[in-house]
Amino acid sequence: MSVRSATGHDKGTLIALRKELWPDEVDEHNDELTRFFEGQLSHIDHIVVAESESGEIIGFAELRVRNYAEGSNNFEVPFLEGWYVTPSHRRNGIGRALIGEAEAWARRGRYSELASDVLISNSEAICAHASIGFKEVERTVSFLKNIE
Repeated sequence: MSVRSATGHDKGTLIALRKELWPDEVDEHNDELTRFFEGQLSHIDHIVVAESESGEIIGFAELRVRNYAEGSNNFEVPFLEGWYVTPSHRRNGIGRALIGEAEAWARRGRYSELASDVLISNSEAICAHASIGFKEVERTVSFLKNIE
């Protein structure tokens, strides 16, 4: 298994993997990745992929530099926007390798932190983050009120 920066050749597989991670946003995946690989998307700064020995993309991590992250005092913080490993390849160090490459990318940009968030109900993802060194800094409940 190897971990590398995503290229335009990975787009089709990334669309499929994003559909697994974010099934409610299926319509946006193709457009977002097309714009990302054309350098025209502002909410994804970098994508890393895990590739099996046979050349199959089996996981990815998407990163964005945000101007705020809970628990940080820095004005810019690389943020893990998406992190996914196919179910049949989980618990084999692939997620850790993806985060390792995400950290390396952040260090190359001279950042000292990597932030992320998880839904409170997603206990598996909370455990995965904790197992690779993320520290929980806050729990929140978000609200939205339609005022139309």
